[in-house]
Amino acid sequence: MSFFFKASKPRSTPIELVKAIKESLLALDTKTVVKALEEVEKYILSLRQILTGDGEAEPNQDQVLQIALEICKEDVLSLFVHKLPSLGWEARKDLVHCWCILLRQKVDSTSSYCCVEYVENHSELLDFLVVCYNNKEIALNCGNMLRECIKYPTLAKYILESTSFELFFKYVELPTFDIASDALATFKVYPMDLLTKHEIAVSQFLSSNYEQFFELYEKLLTSTNYVTRRQSVKFLSEFLLEPPNSQIMKRYILEVRYLQIMMGLLKDSSKNIQICAFHIFKVFVANPNKPRDVIQFLINNNEELLKLLHKLPTSKAGEDEQFEEEKDLVVKEIERLSHLSMPTA
Repeated sequence: MSFFFKASKPRSTPIELVKAIKESLLALDTKTVVKALEEVEKYILSLRQILTGDGEAEPNQDQVLQIALEICKEDVLSLFVHKLPSLGWEARKDLVHCWCILLRQKVDSTSSYCCVEYVENHSELLDFLVVCYNNKEIALNCGNMLRECIKYPTLAKYILESTSFELFFKYVELPTFDIASDALATFKVYPMDLLTKHEIAVSQFLSSNYEQFFELYEKLLTSTNYVTRRQSVKFLSEFLLEPPNSQIMKRYILEVRYLQIMMGLLKDSSKNIQICAFHIFKVFVANPNKPRDVIQFLINNNEELLKLLHKLPTSKAGEDEQFEEEKDLVVKEIERLSHLSMPTA
């Protein structure tokens, strides 16, 4: 396979291509940055063509693997991340596409992913990608790269346990809509997909960081931003009701402050938010082991809660019957509690 390289120095092998990419990326720090950018764009496009095929033939897997190994050996993967802000729009798009393909390459059928191993050993790259949400020019590119990384348990676990994790709670509130939406999409994959797919890592994380995590998450549920509120309560309802997360759910529904938040969301003007909030609220009410302060809250607010429940819109088509049954059970339980006389402490 031939590439579109300098006529004076043709580079026709994967190893030569990787070296050419490295040289051009490093040259971005020199005075000839314009020329270097042209070369970077050319070489990255060639790399993409090798990794994805030319449209007529499938990519040569031996070449793809050789490139992946060489890119790790020459530390080009680090350059991809650190030089991303210096690249043009088209080159960044091609680079992100290559990044995703490279991370999926295995040395053989039994070994781990070579590029993933590289990132594991250079975890600062993950921190850099997270922080780059602050850079409007490359935020969306970094979001794509992060979501690819999070597919791998070791990389997802690192981000979950790093100080960078808390930044996601800030990014979903950024004033730039497309960046905030992308950050929210990443937040859905991580930690919510992580919470449902990598159960051991999550169990260890939440056992040590339960209070911190849900205090931060509370800010999303009470955000003034409609999209943030809607997505956050949706993610939470999906997560808490997953059977593997029953222990976390049982702990969550013991805390009256979270019940107060759900009541607030039942008042939201959005039907979708009300429905998602109800699916969490019903678990507080149905809990046979409700603590005293939860029971007292339900008693003190029974009239308002009953009004909210009666006004609650029906759920999605096909779920109306079950939804109405659940709502009736919740109403009956609140009515039952309203006749209780709580003893003084």
